[in-house]
Amino acid sequence: MKKSLFFSLFLVWTAATAFAQKPISLENIWQEYTFYPKYIPGFNFQNDGRHYTRQEEGKIVQYDLLTGQRSTTILDASKLKGKSSFDGKMDSYEFSADEDKIMLTSGTESIYRHSTRAHFFVWDRSDLIPVSADGKKVMYATFNPQADKVAYVFENNLYYQDLKTRKTTQITTDGAINKIINGAADWVYEEEFAVWKCFEWSPDGTKLAYYRFDESAVPEFTMTNYRDEMYPEYVTFKYPKVGEKNAVVSIHIYDLNTKKTATAELIKNPPVKDTGKGEVVMLKEKPETGEFYVPRIKWTQDNMQLCVFKMNRRQNNLKLLLTNAVTGKTELLLEENNKYYIDIHDNLTFLKGGKQFVWTSEQDGWNHVYLYNMDGSLERQLTKGNWEVTNFYGVDENNGLIYYQAAKKSPLQREVYEGSLKGKRERTVADAAGWNDAAFSSTFDYYTLTHSDVNTAPAFKVYDRAGKLIRVLEDNKRIADLQQQYNTVPVEFSVIKTSQNVELNAYTIKPPDFDKSKKYPVFMYLYGGPGSQSVTDSWKGQNYWWFQMLAQQGFIVACVDNRGTGGRGEEFKKMTYQQLGHYETIDQIEAAKYLADLPYTDADRVGIFGWSYGGYMSSLALLKGNDVFKAAIAVAPVTNWKWYDTIYTERYMRTLSENPDGYADNSPVYFADRLKGNYLLVHGMGDDNVHFQHTAEMANALIGANKQFDTYFYPNRNHGIYGGLTRLHLYDKMTDFLKENLMNDTRKVGTEKP
Repeated sequence: MKKSLFFSLFLVWTAATAFAQKPISLENIWQEYTFYPKYIPGFNFQNDGRHYTRQEEGKIVQYDLLTGQRSTTILDASKLKGKSSFDGKMDSYEFSADEDKIMLTSGTESIYRHSTRAHFFVWDRSDLIPVSADGKKVMYATFNPQADKVAYVFENNLYYQDLKTRKTTQITTDGAINKIINGAADWVYEEEFAVWKCFEWSPDGTKLAYYRFDESAVPEFTMTNYRDEMYPEYVTFKYPKVGEKNAVVSIHIYDLNTKKTATAELIKNPPVKDTGKGEVVMLKEKPETGEFYVPRIKWTQDNMQLCVFKMNRRQNNLKLLLTNAVTGKTELLLEENNKYYIDIHDNLTFLKGGKQFVWTSEQDGWNHVYLYNMDGSLERQLTKGNWEVTNFYGVDENNGLIYYQAAKKSPLQREVYEGSLKGKRERTVADAAGWNDAAFSSTFDYYTLTHSDVNTAPAFKVYDRAGKLIRVLEDNKRIADLQQQYNTVPVEFSVIKTSQNVELNAYTIKPPDFDKSKKYPVFMYLYGGPGSQSVTDSWKGQNYWWFQMLAQQGFIVACVDNRGTGGRGEEFKKMTYQQLGHYETIDQIEAAKYLADLPYTDADRVGIFGWSYGGYMSSLALLKGNDVFKAAIAVAPVTNWKWYDTIYTERYMRTLSENPDGYADNSPVYFADRLKGNYLLVHGMGDDNVHFQHTAEMANALIGANKQFDTYFYPNRNHGIYGGLTRLHLYDKMTDFLKENLMNDTRKVGTEKP
């Protein structure tokens, strides 16, 4: 009798507590940023391995790594206001290699997604030196290793300034907008090869290697920016779409002492022989032909040797070329071929002594670390197994060690490991369940570990080389308290097996008051692009809270990683080659059918949402799976691969002329007539990446097929669609769309249920 009474009282208390808990609102997420965790901004290890610096309220503050105590304020930018035309506002900073000088950045403005221009100043502990003498903004100001000179790009030309004499030297003179770029990347290299500063100082600081892009023949694209004036602003830039001409790229090496420039020999003509009879004949070798990319350049330990990455346009052949800094002559260091394509990375480390280098590759079907000799011969494979190295942190040469992140336990998780250059041992640095990521000090004696899981916000901690916890920088316990206050439910992982016997990783979020006897609508989120992963045991940021909010309102939220995603080896990732969207759509449709067939879901109320590649996928899923999906949201989607850029699209699809069926069979515009469900199409009109053209043409196709749809467009917003209340506005629309079409309920999400 007492037990029964106690249980009844417990139920009453539980119900009252649940009722009192707060509902999540869109204003919490996208206006007030109530749930945004704390991060560690501007955390920079110093050379002594004992201290680090952070930027705080316009100051560069030094902290003791072991105690966490503030050591000193290195610089207060406000106290330099008015000096050398500096406004006293510091956007960012960077130490020189010897830490005697600091590069300050002010007035930064974006150009494209990664590129910026700004005012740069060098503080040498006693004086503030403006990098650009005429006071105009420049790009990528960078110290040489000796910190006595700074190179930068201005109006598509490369310059350097001698900090001792204050003399500025212009290295190139042919730079011109939409024609020639020296020292900076064109649009497609910046976006797809993640390279924007296109010059590198030699180790001794006497030479500058740089890119030259001739984009004269590249077709132009024009965007319209609307403003409160009589006429809009038209922005025209070079954008090579599938099959069109790319910029012609060349690599040059300028010698500061001789004032001479060498050009790297990237195309080799066949050797010739003088017969002695007034005739010159070619030998057997054939001349090199075909277009190519140069995704990276990097100096070796030798001031006379620059390593140039040369990749063919199909991106399935990569050569590392050692280039003589004076003559420009090249010789092959390493060559890789792949039956699909090769992913470009920055994991090339030339070791001291100039005899070996470390490199990562998928050559055995999984991404691993290799040690090579400088004659190109393989010394040994340093990591091996049916698992992926997902991040390479660097080499501790003094101790013969390497550090890397890997998905060894599961594709959903990440661990941090220490390995040996001798390849004889491996030590686990961090392997707590979830997601581990590290940043090491310059001496590798200390590291900061960032750890999260799908239900826990990131925590930041400092450890020493032996793995001893030194201190906690931030534990984000506040987020855990908010999760309790707002009644969030645990994200659950599962595996969905398809009819083709493919196992797909998935996660779901059920309503807090989940009742298996009820029928719930299903809302699926996806990205699904090559090598990506959405289903990971890691914190999901702002979308986590939106998904939890939708779950509170009665949705079952699900996310499934289709074939083509990462963490599971090369074959799983690259099987979508030449047919992007095909297997991915099959997998998402099968996953939706599986979810719809669960006893507690409603098969007539399944929706899907994606952004960018995810928007492409949600569109295909709705059109090809029109008997499964009732609604789809596509934000900034690719709708026809022929309208996207050369590097990305041709890497996976080749050109339209080479692969017409791949384009025709997997581009949403060709399936507009299949629309049966509800479709919300969203795009930023200032999107320089996936152009508004994709949505405009998709709308045309739907209109031509007499199909009704919803559309939202955002003037002047780029691919990220943000700024001010933009995200709140967008998520408000998406939420209402889901409720109207999957809930048959127009009540605003975030309000309490009646």
